[in-house]
Amino acid sequence: MKPVKRSFPKRFVAAVLASAALTSGLVVMMPGFTPLAVAQEATLRTLTVTGQGQESVQTTKALVVLGVEQQGRDATTVQAAIAERSTAVVELLRSRQVDKLETTGVRLNPQYNYDNGQAEIIGYSGSNTVSFEMPTEAVGTLLDDAVNAGANEIISISFIAEDDAIAAARQQALRQATADAQAQANTVLSALDLGPQEIIGIQINGASAPIPINLPQRAEFSVAQADVSTPVIGGEQSVQATVTLQIRY
Repeated sequence: MKPVKRSFPKRFVAAVLASAALTSGLVVMMPGFTPLAVAQEATLRTLTVTGQGQESVQTTKALVVLGVEQQGRDATTVQAAIAERSTAVVELLRSRQVDKLETTGVRLNPQYNYDNGQAEIIGYSGSNTVSFEMPTEAVGTLLDDAVNAGANEIISISFIAEDDAIAAARQQALRQATADAQAQANTVLSALDLGPQEIIGIQINGASAPIPINLPQRAEFSVAQADVSTPVIGGEQSVQATVTLQIRY
């Protein structure tokens, strides 16, 4: 009578070998077999910290938006007046070699008088606005000259830094954020009598460009006001960055 051969599932064999290894104090690793406890421990022993960095940069340029506004009873007359004065302003700006000169808005709207539910056109209002960039120290004189040329709206002035200065400040802010994250991790692990082993994840959450510093007020001028010099003073912008580190301990 031939002996009966029995085959056992691989899972059963692995379980038996693992049990025997534990009993004898040996560690046996089967091909393709990773103990769940080891994987969970590696995942749990991770510290996540986010560091902050900020660097200030001096502004050197001004972004200016100004315009010509006109009102009158006839649309053609209003538009012609706007075109004549806007042309004079643009010629002045080009003669001063401002940067990034462009038209930002053209408007012509009727004005109504409402009486007993009836709307009657009583005139028109129109404007033409342009934007440009130039060195901050020259803006005040140019604004006075632009008013003399026909501009009667200074819509906004924003102060900005040079691109190279912003790029350098961004790199410094990232360094600060990284050092801040490392310092936080070292403080926490030291307090727990633990030590860092390796960084297993890095995330740059942001190194944002600075927001231009605005002069929010909207000013309207007449030619008679051009005798007064307009002081324009810039300031500093802040470049901010955040860096997140995942550290195994």
